[in-house]
Amino acid sequence: MEVFSTEVAGRLLTIETGKVARQASGSVMISYGDTSLLVTATVADEPREGADFLPLTVDFEERLYAVGRIPGGFIRREGRPTEKAILADRLIDRPLRPLFPPKFRNSIHIVTTVFSIDQDCVPEPLAITGASAALSISKIPFAGPIAAVNVGLIDGLPIINPTVEQSEESTLNLIVAGTKDAILMIEAGAMEVSNGLVLEAIMAGHEAIKDLVRLQKEMVEKVGQEKMEIPVLEIDSGLSREVEDFCEEKIKAAFQIKEKLARERALELVKEETIAHFEELYPERGDEVGDALSTFIKTTLRTMILHDGVRPDGRSWGEIRPVTSEVGLFKRTHGSGLFTRGQTQVLNICTLGALRDMQILDGLGLEESKRLMHHYNFPPYSVGETGFMRGPGRREIGHGALAERALSAVIPNEDDFPYTIRLVSEVLESNGSSSMGSVCASSLSLMDAGVPIKTPVAGIAMGLIKEEDNIVILSDIQGMEDFLGDMDFKVAGTREGITALQMDIKVKGLSREILGEALEKAREGYLYIMDRMDEVISAPRPSLSEYAPRIFTMQISTDKIRDVIGPGGKVINRIISETGVDINIEPDGKIFIVALDAAAAAKAQETIETLTADVEPGRIYLGKVTRTERYGAFAEILPGKEGLIHISHLERTRVNKTEDVVKVGDQVMVKVLDIDDKGRINLSRREALPAADSPEGGAGGRGKARAGGTPSSRHRHNRFSKK
Repeated sequence: MEVFSTEVAGRLLTIETGKVARQASGSVMISYGDTSLLVTATVADEPREGADFLPLTVDFEERLYAVGRIPGGFIRREGRPTEKAILADRLIDRPLRPLFPPKFRNSIHIVTTVFSIDQDCVPEPLAITGASAALSISKIPFAGPIAAVNVGLIDGLPIINPTVEQSEESTLNLIVAGTKDAILMIEAGAMEVSNGLVLEAIMAGHEAIKDLVRLQKEMVEKVGQEKMEIPVLEIDSGLSREVEDFCEEKIKAAFQIKEKLARERALELVKEETIAHFEELYPERGDEVGDALSTFIKTTLRTMILHDGVRPDGRSWGEIRPVTSEVGLFKRTHGSGLFTRGQTQVLNICTLGALRDMQILDGLGLEESKRLMHHYNFPPYSVGETGFMRGPGRREIGHGALAERALSAVIPNEDDFPYTIRLVSEVLESNGSSSMGSVCASSLSLMDAGVPIKTPVAGIAMGLIKEEDNIVILSDIQGMEDFLGDMDFKVAGTREGITALQMDIKVKGLSREILGEALEKAREGYLYIMDRMDEVISAPRPSLSEYAPRIFTMQISTDKIRDVIGPGGKVINRIISETGVDINIEPDGKIFIVALDAAAAAKAQETIETLTADVEPGRIYLGKVTRTERYGAFAEILPGKEGLIHISHLERTRVNKTEDVVKVGDQVMVKVLDIDDKGRINLSRREALPAADSPEGGAGGRGKARAGGTPSSRHRHNRFSKK
């Protein structure tokens, strides 16, 4: 067993190997604070037959014992991965995948198992670092090591691996991964942070990464295994020239076709024709021909962009495809927005619900629920294909989370807008950056629904082509430019600053200057898109849809909650049954009344105010006689509040028998004399009777009586009714 350690942000990080999971190709136990993860990397001995891609699988296994909890549900064990676990899978995969040999086809499986969680030490950056360490000391060929850290931003200063307390103050939540020399991956959510501050945070994260990379290199020197031999397919230069001469003009002509599907069909025909031609000439060299053709297609596109300034659809480097927007597409939905940019089109629907509709999270983090949900659907027809639709995959969950993160910064807080918000993006067409199209469509949909967002949000995807010192940054990349380019850089923000960032880089040596330029061009791009959106809707509608629920709030004392709920929920269920509203009561006494009918909500509110009102000595109430005794009668003056009218206080004259004056069920005006130290209420009918010389007036006359709510409570009812 070997243990390697270093200090990161004042806390000890250790990587231990050789003690557990020793049959995996590489395994490490990585710990930081009280967070501990086991990360294993395993490889198949032989290439996967027929694979034309890297068969890399990453699993992030959450265990609720890590936070001292037993899973819910009938079987009381962990089920399918949570969305947070799936997002962690993607975070681990993205910086690792470009670092394997291009033609490596052996299956690789990376598994992270979470054993213990310290909420001040988030597991995702540790999982990336641990995966790199396991790969680096294994026999698996890997161009690492890499590492990752979490970066916050407080008062404009970057904080490495912020604690929970620091995260609550931070305006940025950034995860950055990279090698000693280059940044490979960025994932961030922000509260309208400027480009300059985001760049400072990225570079601060990269500095922290360097020490973790050094630690892993020490591990490799001491316990690293010899790497597997990789069969290299050498392509004969003469054959490559023959392939290029045969198809060069046809490929260039195909790249000039602006429409995506037509261009793809033309390229496919060129491939089929080329392969068929050379199969006759060199029947045993099919793999070489295929590799030469793929390389030439990539080189041709990159050369056209770099040297000729021509993109596949004819745009200039910084040009954005035509943008159109539409809102209010459907009558019954609460809000809708259709965003189209070139051949990428996203429809978003906004639905508003009560706070009880919040998503309950059963994971390892502190967050137990969330009231903003963004769901992203990518059906096969959006790219002109057939296929199965079996629920969202990892890509859909990742894109949905990115758009949700971009919008979170502008959503009103719960006190100002006590609604749960669900946004669903339906990708109708896709040719690049449907996730950023979802951000734009969601912003339109929120404003159409009347959600008082702080400001609109827009997003754009940027690309990069780099050949040595020749660099071109592309705005609004399409699918082919993403696939054959060197960077996918998605940026979303408002006019004030960035709200979300996601970057994956396939090349080394991306400098601070290039990153800064890409951020600035991205800002110019998403502001241009926002201007086009503003032409349709630039601010939230002044009122909600008539089909959206209305939510009224009121506050009661916590010791009155049981009066509203009643034994076994009888009281609250009766109110719901009589009014048709939905009522949610928080532990702090805040009550949310949800209704489509404002009058029903007002009735429910008045009932609750009556239930929770306090009996006031000296006041006149209309009471209902509930029982009679020889010594007097009991009357209910408020729901659940009963007092005694002593027989001596029934009339001004002597009363011999209670039933001579009142009977069960009678309604009588009574005055509260006092409430004794045991909470017993003493009432007087005599004191509430009209004066002899005035049928209406006198002490405690009927004009001051009430049956239920106080004048002040009725005033509050009117105020809420205006909404």
